[in-house]
Parts: sequence; C-alpha cells; structure tokens
Amino acid sequence: MAYLKIDVKDIHKHYEDPSRGRSKKDAAETRYVLNDLNLEIYNHEFICLLGHSGCGKSTLLNLIAGYIKPDKGSILLDGGTKTVTGPAADRAVVFQEHALFPWYTVEENIAFGPKVMKKRKEEIEQIVDKYISMIGLEEYRKAYPSQLSGGMKQRVGIARAFANNAGILLMDEPFSALDEFTRSTMQQELLKIWGADKNVTIVFITHSIEEAVLLADRVIVMAEGKIVSDEHITMDRQERNSSNPEYLAEVEKFRVMLQETNI
Repeated sequence: MAYLKIDVKDIHKHYEDPSRGRSKKDAAETRYVLNDLNLEIYNHEFICLLGHSGCGKSTLLNLIAGYIKPDKGSILLDGGTKTVTGPAADRAVVFQEHALFPWYTVEENIAFGPKVMKKRKEEIEQIVDKYISMIGLEEYRKAYPSQLSGGMKQRVGIARAFANNAGILLMDEPFSALDEFTRSTMQQELLKIWGADKNVTIVFITHSIEEAVLLADRVIVMAEGKIVSDEHITMDRQERNSSNPEYLAEVEKFRVMLQETNI
C-alpha cells in the first residue's frame, strides 16, 4: 500500500481586503481562496497543480509549506503523524527566483542546510559532492551565483533544496523565467534528480499544460479554490513529447477542460 505523504483535509482559506471594512455583511460575503479543499498525495509522487492566476495554487503550496495557516481544516504529513503548524526542514521550497546566497559559492550554497542541521563535516562534504555531481556542475563548485547562467542557478537552487534531506519539495513555477531550451533542460534535470531519490515527493505549480503533462504522475486542475480534476498520467515519461499523438491528446484534453471550466 502506498504511503500517504500529504493529507489536505477540509481546507478553507480567505484573505482580507484591506480596502473594505469588516461589517457583518462583509463577513457573510467572505470569498474563500480555498473552499473545503481535500487532497491526498503519496510518497514519491510528482504532482502538478495547474490553473490560471487566482485559482488558489500558490495559497495551497504556502499552506503545505507552513508559511500561512488555514482558516479551517488541517494539513497532515507522513501518514497523519505530523500536523503542519509552520515551516520546517521536512519541506523545502523552490520559487521562480533561485534565491541563492550571492556571497556563497555553489558548494557553500548547497552545504548551507546540512550545516544548519549540524551534520558532521565529512557528511556535509559527501552531500555536496553528491548533488553537485547530480546537477553536473563539478567545474563550477567554487563559482559564485553572479558567475552562473539562469539555468545553472536554478539547478543549484534545486540541489540546495534536495541537500536539506526534505521529504517534500514544493516548487512554485521554478522554470517560468527561463528560455525554452534551458527550461526543457531543467525539466529533465529535475526528473533525473527526483527519480534518484525515492523518498522525495514533489508538488509543482505551473501555468503550462505541456509542462504539467510532461512532468506529472498526477495533474491537479484547480478553479475558484476547488479541485475540478485529478488525473493520473500513465504514459511513460520517455514517450511524453510533441511527436507522440498520445501526449498531444493529453495536452488537448486539459486545454479543453480549462476552457470549459472558464478558468
């Protein structure tokens, strides 16, 4: 039986509009960004959240990360043994921007998390060597972020997240600012790193239907704070390309779905 990694239970979340007062009428008309949302995610699943701006994707990611708290409901981890009450080392976040420390080299950025966790020097060196090798930047281990391309920086950011030994990797459109070639390369790099670590579960936000179908085990389509579709992608990842009619059919299915739900 698959191990339940993240259990999102009956989540409601709204944000106050600072331009409005908080009258009884306003309270009655509260509009939830997430409205009674439930979602189960299992160990080593690659989940893509798909939908237009305002549908609640980033809010859900921030709730799982522990950056914000729900109005109602709860998020449980590791088979229900933990409740998310705030950020923690078991969840790593990668944003659109790499957010590397500019005063640290590649190896120092990757080593930061293990050092904070007070791992032994020899263990930190092994972790750094492992992930620098995985992202193919051995020749740049002494380089600073200013000396790297955009794609290299994102690779280091991903390696830094994995080096924290987090069981959950939360990614908010990490490749959206990259050119098409670099984005394609980074997608394959991410799949390679994730595939090598069977204990990591990924929740990945994207606006790109093609990217969601390319990467995901499951594509979660969101609209108006709810999940409107939860689809398994069973196609072999090596067959997910624009020359494959089955891949194109999956992409078109989601495209029609988004149009029909008016999101």
